[in-house]
Amino acid sequence: MEDCIFCKIVKGEIPCYKVYEDDDFLAFLDIKPVNPGHVLVIPKKHYRWVWQVPMIGKYFEVVKLIEQSIEKNLKPDFVTSVVWGEEVPHAHVWLVPRFSNDGISSPFGGHDIKNLSEEEMKQIAEKLSKFI
Repeated sequence: MEDCIFCKIVKGEIPCYKVYEDDDFLAFLDIKPVNPGHVLVIPKKHYRWVWQVPMIGKYFEVVKLIEQSIEKNLKPDFVTSVVWGEEVPHAHVWLVPRFSNDGISSPFGGHDIKNLSEEEMKQIAEKLSKFI
């Protein structure tokens, strides 16, 4: 899809803080993270909804792999997974590390976006991708 921001990221037209990539899927840090380590996992091929992805089993294996890296490397209290998909019309799964006293009542909204420096984003992406 020409105007899809995630398709542009897949093509390398827009940079990202890559956490994981294989032939079918890409995981990268959200540039407006709910918490440090907030990752988006997307199929490389454009599908509007997660439920349209033909290899949904493999998709969620990748989601699990990323979630385990978040747990191991960032040590959150837990990781919230969200399949919402209304804000960007490309299938994606949010993985949001949650920490006690992070001030978030819901990952869907009503929270402050964490402003992280480019260096912090690079360090988090490197930390998460290193052991995958």
